[in-house]
Amino acid sequence: MIVEFAFGDTGDASKGRLGIGLPLLGGEGRVPISGPVEPAGRQGGLSLWRGAGSIAGYARVGPGLDLESASMQLYADILRAAGGMNLYRIWNCVPRINAAGPGGLENYHAFCRGRSLAFEEGLGRGFAGKLPAASAVGTAGDELFVAFLAGSAPPRHVENPAQVPAYEYPAEHGPRPPSFARATAVEGPSGLDVYVSGTSAVVGHETVAPHDTLAQLECTLENLRLISRASGLGERLGTGRGCRRQFKVYLRNARDLAAVAPRVKERLLSPGDAVSYLRADICRAALNVEIEVAVRGADRS
Repeated sequence: MIVEFAFGDTGDASKGRLGIGLPLLGGEGRVPISGPVEPAGRQGGLSLWRGAGSIAGYARVGPGLDLESASMQLYADILRAAGGMNLYRIWNCVPRINAAGPGGLENYHAFCRGRSLAFEEGLGRGFAGKLPAASAVGTAGDELFVAFLAGSAPPRHVENPAQVPAYEYPAEHGPRPPSFARATAVEGPSGLDVYVSGTSAVVGHETVAPHDTLAQLECTLENLRLISRASGLGERLGTGRGCRRQFKVYLRNARDLAAVAPRVKERLLSPGDAVSYLRADICRAALNVEIEVAVRGADRS
């Protein structure tokens, strides 16, 4: 079974349900990425949905694509579509993310270069301060998939004190650094919404415990705790604050589900939380696990 992203809360197919090329290992198979929205046609390569003070959309390109050029074009389309609004969250599924492309550059690094160039062109040289939360994981297929959520309320983009901001990574991580914040927090009428980026075992800018899934999970959980605190959710991602929480756990190796799922349930989940376990490659070949979180409507402390 392939997991579906859904636009809107109802799951109505008219509001957009689409497979994103990631096998579902367990948990929820339908993942809402926006609140109530209505179809709003197409712009550039994007299919769009609009709600009260929000816009969301997605595009997919491939096969046989030049990843840098395709990424740059898709992100230029996103910036145009979201014009006048603030980017909150972007999801990226990159084909064969750890493989080398035709020119020898790793696919993830080619994607990052195109994304960064689009942000610089669209937002100016100081674009780093406007970057939203994001994730980028790898699929076995040939398509590049990008989805986004933006809104009119001003966001606060958050960093982890234990990590170098991704947009400041040194050149060993690619010719242009990844363009995202560790989380984005938005104050709304129903409470605090926080979108936590794909989070993994990175301290500073270095990979922790290469290829060791359970050791990496421990580091990832600590990074989530630090991001939670910096986002205004306390130590436990808003537990006990009346919010809806949605977790995605990406695993490089499907066989790790049996060991990872019980620890995630014990350490992260509360009754009523939604969680999806997905088989995906992670942006660094030595990383085996990544977790992202959406927290909606947390009571203000």
